[in-house]
Amino acid sequence: MTILDIHRILKKLPHRYPFLLIDRVVELDKGKRIKAIKNVTINEPFFSGHFPRRPVMPGVLMIEALAQAAALLSFESLGEQLDDDAVVYFVGIDGARFKRPVEPGDQLVLEAWMERAKAGIYKYKVRASVDGDTAVEAQLMCTVRKIN
Repeated sequence: MTILDIHRILKKLPHRYPFLLIDRVVELDKGKRIKAIKNVTINEPFFSGHFPRRPVMPGVLMIEALAQAAALLSFESLGEQLDDDAVVYFVGIDGARFKRPVEPGDQLVLEAWMERAKAGIYKYKVRASVDGDTAVEAQLMCTVRKIN
């Protein structure tokens, strides 16, 4: 098992504030699965507008956090690091189901299982939970592309 702190995450992912949505990786089994943490605080910039009287984390950002966890799993599994000439793109999101709201003070546990890596397309089963209760689950597909 490998554990990544914020310093190693910053070396692997191109995302920065306010779009870096992973604070720590607590479990990583290369080629198989990852478990990461996102500490959700009232200081997140999206809470001022989503929603002012009842702040909840937007579902699309939960999916983005899961995609970042999946990307870390891929990079660690392949022994690669994203360089300035490459970007990770979504190519599909299937079966997304939102089961509970995520609020300030929650710790979002992000899990991704690599289901397939073929012809440059990666497929993952993903789940985010709070205190063991599923917040969202889906299947994600992405690819790495070189940019000029």
